[in-house]
Amino acid sequence: MKIRAAILSDVGAPFDIRELDLQPPQAGEVLVRVAAVGVCHSDWHLVTGDTKHPMPLVPGHEGAGYIEAIGEGVAGLEVGDLVALNWAPNCGHCFYCLAERPSLCDTYVGPIWAGTMLDGTTRLSMDGQPVYHYSALACFAERCVVPAPCCVKMPEDLSPEIAAVIGCAVTTGVGSVLNTARVRPGSSVAVIGAGGIGLSTIMGARFTGADPIFAIDPLEIRREAAKSLGADKALHPNEAQAAILEATGGRGADYVFEAVGKPELQEWAVELARPGGTVVFSGLSAVGSATNIPGATLVRQEKTVMGSYYGTANTSRDFPLYAHLFQTHRLPLDRLVSNRYSLDQLNEAYDDMLNGRSVRGVVVF
Repeated sequence: MKIRAAILSDVGAPFDIRELDLQPPQAGEVLVRVAAVGVCHSDWHLVTGDTKHPMPLVPGHEGAGYIEAIGEGVAGLEVGDLVALNWAPNCGHCFYCLAERPSLCDTYVGPIWAGTMLDGTTRLSMDGQPVYHYSALACFAERCVVPAPCCVKMPEDLSPEIAAVIGCAVTTGVGSVLNTARVRPGSSVAVIGAGGIGLSTIMGARFTGADPIFAIDPLEIRREAAKSLGADKALHPNEAQAAILEATGGRGADYVFEAVGKPELQEWAVELARPGGTVVFSGLSAVGSATNIPGATLVRQEKTVMGSYYGTANTSRDFPLYAHLFQTHRLPLDRLVSNRYSLDQLNEAYDDMLNGRSVRGVVVF
């Protein structure tokens, strides 16, 4: 079939909306009519070259939509189901899945980084040449074919916009609090970066009963969003360290989350944590970058540094849970979405994101 999709042809190029050929789903695959896709910084890493990937490709990894066709051997899904798309599919039987760490499943890692399905081929093409899939999803498109484990059924009355942001930002941020760090009630929490992941981290911290919660971001629009989502103090980076020390009796925060992925901010996060405190890196750093963490500080002050990939998620459990918490008014996920765009406005959406004119944009079909 013919579809319209965004293509990235090279590092530094703009997103180009083109007509592509999409093959039907094969065994173990699903065809999804895309309804909403979040505008996430991880896709921008493809433009800057911070994430290396075969091109040309269709980006988009924070999506949701409705199943239109199912390949042979797919169970538990039906045509018409609303699904949130999981960009870290898991097999259920590898070492990591059996160890209850499905977000680290290695079955799909090779094909995902190669931009293909499990059989090593793409379902997308243009003028007879393959076009690669980003994160197994390639959902900046009217339709996408994905491995069945990428599809997590959601409540039929849930907004596709909410299902989409659950698929990345919410699961990464809330999960870093609930699953990775397991923040305890009454703990002080500092969150560096109030983009989609940072704001979701703040929501997760508020849900756990953390107090106080500090949000740190240079942009006023994001500091205001952080306060609306549960931050007790929303601080400019220039004032943050002094304010956190004053509020915690000079100790530092119990938990510090770095939700941007910049080495200099990761190093600062270690400084902001109190002795015995926990630091969580949840923002994706550029491939090949390095962070200087002084070993003497970790040893002498017994600080713990943790990585959180996709919120240490079990998506089949966590996606429906976060939807339920939204529908029962315990996670205000709707406040995360600030701007809506058409697919043709994708470059504008990223310009707004980069220049602080949006909190979380969503492309709506």
